[in-house]
Parts: sequence; C-alpha cells; structure tokens
Amino acid sequence: MKNFVLIGAAGYIAPRHMKAIKATGNNLIAAYDPFDSVGIIDSYFPDADFFTEFERFDRHIEKLKRDGINVDYVSICSPNYLHDAHIRFGLRIGADVICEKPIVLNPWNINALVELEKDYPGNIYNILQLRLHQSVLELKSKIDNGPKDEIYDISLQYYTSRGKWYHFSWKGDEKKSGGIATNIGIHFFDMLLWIFGDVEESEVINYEKSLASGILKLERANVNWLLSVDYDRIPEKIRQTGARTYRSIKIGEEEFEFSGGFTELHDISYQEILDGNGFGIIEAKKAIVTGNTTYTSKFYGNKIHTMKFYFKYELPRTGMAMDILLNEEELTIINEDIKVFEE
Repeated sequence: MKNFVLIGAAGYIAPRHMKAIKATGNNLIAAYDPFDSVGIIDSYFPDADFFTEFERFDRHIEKLKRDGINVDYVSICSPNYLHDAHIRFGLRIGADVICEKPIVLNPWNINALVELEKDYPGNIYNILQLRLHQSVLELKSKIDNGPKDEIYDISLQYYTSRGKWYHFSWKGDEKKSGGIATNIGIHFFDMLLWIFGDVEESEVINYEKSLASGILKLERANVNWLLSVDYDRIPEKIRQTGARTYRSIKIGEEEFEFSGGFTELHDISYQEILDGNGFGIIEAKKAIVTGNTTYTSKFYGNKIHTMKFYFKYELPRTGMAMDILLNEEELTIINEDIKVFEE
C-alpha cells in the first residue's frame, strides 16, 4: 500500500483522484486546499489529515517523514498556474508526482522540470486519460494499421457549458488557466497528436472569452477545431436531453463516438502509473506547445480594424465629454429650485 497526499482537495476533479487512490488499494494520509469545502473526503479517506494553510501542510509532511512515514505520491489537482510550484514541492519531498492537465502552462516550464526531475528520485506523471479510453485505443490501432500516406480531414467541436461563475474564477483568467484552448482542449489536442503525429502548423483563427477556434496541420491530419464554454452553442437536440456538454469528432464523414467510458479512466491511469507505465512529463509537452499557438493574419487584422475604429470615432468623443464634466459652468440639468443637499 502506497501513501498519497493530495494538493487541491476542494476542486472539481479531486474526487476522481480520491476514488482512484482508493480503487488501486492505496491510502490518502493528508490533503491540502485553501478552501475547506472538502466533505467529499469522508466518502473515501475520513482519517486523512487536512490543512487549509500550505505552511502547516508542509510542516506536517516533514513531521511524518521524521516519524518514519514516507509520502510515496503527491497528487496535484490545484489551479493550473500552481502546478509548476506544487510539482517542485512533490519532488523535493522525495515523492513521485501525479499532476492533472495541463501539467504546466508554458513549454519552457516543462524544460525546467525535465532538468529538475533528474536531481530527485521521484518521477513526474501527467493524467492523459483519453489515451486509455477504449474507443481511442481502437481508433489509434485503425489509423496505425491503415494506409501510411493518407491525410485525414478532422473536425473537432467541444462545448462544455459553464455558468457566470467561470469567468470570475481562476479558470476564466487566461494568465491562471492558460485560456480555453489549454484549459478544456488539452486532452483532445494530446489525443490527436498521439494518433495523427506531430504539429507541422498551428493557427488560432478566433479567440474570445468563451470561445476559441483554429487549425492544426498534423503529420497525418488536417484539423479544424472549435472549443466553447457557451451553453447556447450546444445543439438544441442535445440541450433537450438535459445535457450541458457536447463533443464531436468527425474523421472525414464518419463520426467518432466516445461519449461514454470516462468514469473509470482515472482509476486506470493510476494503476498504469503504479505499474510503471504512466505518461511522463515529456509526453505532455506536445499538447502544451499546441495550446500556445500562433494567430492568423486575419485574427490580427480584425484586432487592428477594431482599434482604428476606436481611435477614429470613439476616442474624440471622450474628449468632448471630459471637457463638459470638468467645466463647472456646463451642467446637464440646471434647476435652481432643486436642492440636492439639505442644509
């Protein structure tokens, strides 16, 4: 039985990690999250110690070590922008690290972690669960055994609706989440690169608060992708079923179906890691690079057009408004009978 600690216990994905730790016959001995809405721990490891302050959590881990209790794995479910620091913590205490997607936000962070990993006994693993999905495995086998010179045309649409809270949380902050392409698209990019080869060209066509789209040219596929957190983009017939998520991948005219089979993928991922077959940090790098894509000239052209319109038509009007506001003799309403302040 291995000892686990969990960083980010209050997040959406944390229960899947708790379930996987239990399903693989291991023990969660401590967890940390600055938020204390973690009652879900009772369903899996009610005896696990819990901390809302990282300093106390760190001190506890050191105390366990002095008492002869080693931490074998650190599972990381914290916000994306904190992954890098928490991975480094896991390595420093001598543990293996299992990190949620995206493993980091920038390719250069991966390069630094690759070098850091060499200095410690532990390894860094990333959850790339779509590679373990039975339908994806079958698709990869089909492509691998198909014509080697065929270039496939692929359409990817993924809509996972989010409420107003999303844009006020760290997930809606591009600097903290990496933006829509990184936050909700990373698993799909990884899957496509794993099956159809490395990126040859990558362009973002549209990038908004709730939507991103672009083109990927892979070794064996041309991919048009569209990602959104806008509920209204989900097809009406899907919404009528009560579903709030829609995913579609078309390869040519054929729809690739993989809507089910997700509930056990974290369990399988953990077992693969425990068996020495996990996906290391290098495996995650290609998808991270894909998420940091370049923009098309059309994208920049639209931005420039908007700025020109603002400077030509809108900005001059602000000057007139400012003159009126600063001029004490220019009043919007003049009525000497109205007393604004009673003496």
